[in-house]
Amino acid sequence: MSIYEHFRQEEHGFIDQVLQWKEDVLHQYSPKLTDFLDPREQQIVTAIVGTEGEVQVSFDGGQPFAERKRALLYPDYYVPQSEDFQLHMYELNYPKKFVTIEHPQVLGSAMSLGLRRSKFGDILVAGDDIQLVAAEEISSYIEMNLTSIGKAKVSLSSIQREQLHVVKEELIEHVYTVSSMRLDVLLSTIHNLSRQKVQPFIANGAVKVNFKVIEHPSFECHEGDILSLRGHGRSRIVSLEGKTKKEKWRIVVGKQK
Repeated sequence: MSIYEHFRQEEHGFIDQVLQWKEDVLHQYSPKLTDFLDPREQQIVTAIVGTEGEVQVSFDGGQPFAERKRALLYPDYYVPQSEDFQLHMYELNYPKKFVTIEHPQVLGSAMSLGLRRSKFGDILVAGDDIQLVAAEEISSYIEMNLTSIGKAKVSLSSIQREQLHVVKEELIEHVYTVSSMRLDVLLSTIHNLSRQKVQPFIANGAVKVNFKVIEHPSFECHEGDILSLRGHGRSRIVSLEGKTKKEKWRIVVGKQK
């Protein structure tokens, strides 16, 4: 059975990349550090590398509940250290008494510097405190160039990982019954919206599955998928509990508070 059979077609390119990373570690006898990966990419890396064998993998995003993490693939005799992940942590300094800055603004300003999303880890927001995790290799560049967010002047102060806020996403589980695992059907049910209202969101790029924009209402979702609908939050398909007598799916979904 081909490894590709376990994954969606659109994930095959990333699988090829992971297989190449694994091959490089095997032949070069040295660790391979990736950019920041989203949770789905982390799942794929773990599935392909496995937990036993000549190549091992560890992840680090700066704090225990980090969503985005860098992966380190390494020979089984190697003992990874936190320094191997080359993370740089920052506190955002701005006039808090006069300005409100939110997560999307920070991300937008960081991306406007011409850097890939994969060079940034989590943006942690705790009240008016904002922290940012970035790849060490771009630290000098963002320190020099991230000087404003919106109309607010900002600066970055380096901090230690122990100073990062521990931000854990809390999901409340709900049980739903759905006629199919189509994306539009699931979003309609989870967010109590009509399918007619959901479909324009999908067509306009406001919906992501596993952190990738999906523009097809008929996209088939699976157990473990993470769905996000702009303005309505994020949810995770925790499990499929089987079908009812009327041939409908009973599913457990974790929904953001």
